[in-house]
Amino acid sequence: MKFEVLVLGSSSATPIYGRHPTSQLVNVNEQLYMVDCGEGTQVQLIKFGIKSNRIKHIFISHLHGDHYLGLIGLISSMHLIGRKDELHVYGPPPLKEIIEMHFLHSQTVLRYPLHLHATQDKEVELIFENENLQVTSFPLDHRIACTGFRFDEKKRLPAIDKERATAIGIPNDYLSLIKRGHDYAAPDGTVHRWQELTISSPDPRSYAYCSDTMRTEGYLPYIQHVDLLYHEATFLHEMLSRAMETYHTTALQAGQIAAEVRAKKLLIGHYSARYKDLKPLLAECRSVFTETQLASEGSWYTV
Repeated sequence: MKFEVLVLGSSSATPIYGRHPTSQLVNVNEQLYMVDCGEGTQVQLIKFGIKSNRIKHIFISHLHGDHYLGLIGLISSMHLIGRKDELHVYGPPPLKEIIEMHFLHSQTVLRYPLHLHATQDKEVELIFENENLQVTSFPLDHRIACTGFRFDEKKRLPAIDKERATAIGIPNDYLSLIKRGHDYAAPDGTVHRWQELTISSPDPRSYAYCSDTMRTEGYLPYIQHVDLLYHEATFLHEMLSRAMETYHTTALQAGQIAAEVRAKKLLIGHYSARYKDLKPLLAECRSVFTETQLASEGSWYTV
């Protein structure tokens, strides 16, 4: 099952050097989930060949403009192109007022159902779940209420060992029961254990998204052992005082966090406009965590 992340925007605060404010798409089994929606996100969707109507759920980490100012434009464009499917948006409570006020004063009545779900920044919370995936929000430490998001793949049922099942002569309509843990009793009385008839599915994968935050211990329990960790790395460590002043993280700190939580891979982004060349950020992070990549717009990263 596919599980990957597309970077749509990687810049902090403002678009610069061809980089755009923060936004990502998470693809789980061809279901698309958007995380943050900075200015220009819908233009990036067009550029990279993504149809916006495939997106059913949007998660907004906080209400600084570089993380949500593209949202109303995207919602409006979905309306204009005739969307019918419902859209779910998850974000801080004031987001509901912001969206409703815009549509009130523009006299816009959406052609599709829009569901707004308030998140909270005090503790971890399950905010979405389906047959393949669960999404939790967790508190970060920024200047305003801000959450990260963790996407956890659910354990899949085992696959049938088709060669063995065929040799035994197991009816096709019984195979789904075997996958769910039922043994098979053959006509001659022989009992075949379900474990012998199946092939274990791969371990579930996980992706954690750490939006704007100061490096603290508080959120580390929520991102333990993730397969892919996205973490902001706004500044080089020589700018630590500036990072602390603005409640951001340095590249060195991002690498240290990835090592501490035992992430398998790290993706850094949210680059300050002071850095045209991003190689120093990557080098600093890799000095403590080698499995690091730069978030590059238009690139897919496998979880």
